Amino acid sequence: MEIGVPIFLDTEGAAAHLGLGKSTLEKYRVAGIGPAYRKHGRRRVLYLRAELDAWSAAQARRSTSEAA
Repeated sequence: MEIGVPIFLDTEGAAAHLGLGKSTLEKYRVAGIGPAYRKHGRRRVLYLRAELDAWSAAQARRSTSEAA
């Protein structure tokens, strides 16, 4: 792990890491189709960088006919 690189990312940072818009990631969270997240307190949503990478890897497809 690089020094100074946060392990946890907020929604904005997580969206940037995945190349998604913040609102897209928020919609994925509400629908239950996005990466795992954590609630720290009542409002703070954080994503673990390794879980973002794992979720992204799981989205890989070889054909448009593959089931999501």
